[in-house]
Amino acid sequence: MKLVLATHNKDKISEITSAVESLDIEVVTDLELPDVIEDGETLVENSLKKAREICEFTGHATLADDTGLEIDALDGAPGVYSARFSGENATYSDNVNKVISEMKGKENRKAVFKTVMSIVFPSGKELIAEGATHGSITEDIVGEKGFGYDPVFFVDERNKTYAEMDMAEKNECSHRGKALREMQKLITMDLKSSINGN
Repeated sequence: MKLVLATHNKDKISEITSAVESLDIEVVTDLELPDVIEDGETLVENSLKKAREICEFTGHATLADDTGLEIDALDGAPGVYSARFSGENATYSDNVNKVISEMKGKENRKAVFKTVMSIVFPSGKELIAEGATHGSITEDIVGEKGFGYDPVFFVDERNKTYAEMDMAEKNECSHRGKALREMQKLITMDLKSSINGN
């Protein structure tokens, strides 16, 4: 199965490629893909829009994801605007520093990282999977690995931030890893259904 990744984010590409390397999937990442305007109001809308547009552009099955960090004390922000929390051209550091600043003095530091993953096939078939990891926001940067908000997202079940984990451990417990495993199940079910003629 040939699968195009609808992202220019090298960090996401590395994580997704690593997570699916055991499957019989040829991941295509070296195409010149057009930018897709993420103007949806939900993660689902953005994920599907990216997958649909890139599938139409390439003619191949396309996987896209949209991810959001939802912080209780910030009324669910940054949410769907996580990648551009500090502005359209925000860097990872800009966004992390804004979260640290906005969370100063907040007692409730609970947060959840969510990923919605979509695959759109040239036939028009669409598969959607979701993953979520609960945790809390640290007061300062902790750890040097990962990307994005990883240095300030403390994972309760692992007692460490994403930025303190190597890629294998992060994939085991992360929102994106969970969404990928759910998507793998959907793909397997879809293939079995096709073989059985359903």
